[in-house]
Amino acid sequence: MQIAVAGAGLIGRTHIGLIQASDECALSAIVDPAPGAVDIARATGARLYPTLAALFATQRPDGVIVATPNQLHVQNGLECIEASVAALIEKPIADSVTEGERLCDAAERAGAKLLVGHHRLHSPLLATACAIVEQGTLGRLVSVTGSAMFYKPDSYFDDAPWRRQPGGGPILINLIHEIGNLRALCGEIVAVQAMASSTTRGFPVEDTVAINLRFANGALGTFMLSDTAASARSWEQTSQENQSYATYPDEDCYVIVGTDGSLAVPTMRLKTYARKEDRSWWKPFQTGVAPIDRADPLARQLAHFCAVIRGEATPRVTAGDGLANLRVTEAIAEAARTGTTITLDERL
Repeated sequence: MQIAVAGAGLIGRTHIGLIQASDECALSAIVDPAPGAVDIARATGARLYPTLAALFATQRPDGVIVATPNQLHVQNGLECIEASVAALIEKPIADSVTEGERLCDAAERAGAKLLVGHHRLHSPLLATACAIVEQGTLGRLVSVTGSAMFYKPDSYFDDAPWRRQPGGGPILINLIHEIGNLRALCGEIVAVQAMASSTTRGFPVEDTVAINLRFANGALGTFMLSDTAASARSWEQTSQENQSYATYPDEDCYVIVGTDGSLAVPTMRLKTYARKEDRSWWKPFQTGVAPIDRADPLARQLAHFCAVIRGEATPRVTAGDGLANLRVTEAIAEAARTGTTITLDERL
């Protein structure tokens, strides 16, 4: 299986390493016009092309992983569709809902094999949590509380000054991961409210956001998002899936609550009543920990991409899923800006 990678930045290099370590596929090419890509291509032994058009004029790989800047995702996705080459497009699917809709429409018309890189959906931890919810262990869902709170150092903003400006904050950069997780765990989000603050850093972009969510099944959610919080309550710092981060196995980033019990994720601490008839705050819970399996979701995503190319699987995260995540994220940004409740049910 021959896979090309478009974009040799941080996430692109991660994909390149995973392809090289895989026994299912090989790196056929790197697509990147930047001068630094020359050394990366030389080190990997892969051919280097400045554009996807140049790649497709010379060779036709089995698949392309698109890890270019966000504003190029739609253009690159359309090029892959035109060439009838399967594509795994890094999140977000587009830099706007309108552009995302254009790509989704094109993919649907062509029957293209198109995946979006919301890699946490390939996490066995998340799969276990989703299974517990789907099996009805928690009863009818009532609420979810979540957080993505972490501290980005000054160098993060010095290296890319655009991150200090609107569009460079945690809503549009980080939150879209959480929306994918919450939709998988609790169902579709149909309304949002939000309050944002930039008081801590004083940049023109938000650094902290408080969010309310309404799900289609009637459950409600609250979420705290901050990139200036000295906290370990984020997926990266609790899941132990990305070794680049220090991890804290006693911390959780989500608590899902139903009428029969609650589940803390990712510790998988579970509390349920022994008998539904005895549900009461006076009664003790049965406590336990659901079995935990850990694996690199990015490696699992690559294996899934290969299976989709071979026709052995359908995309776990479709273009429509990527667009739905982007819709919710944009709605939260709009709610924070306007101070109003934004309803999404008619736009899903």
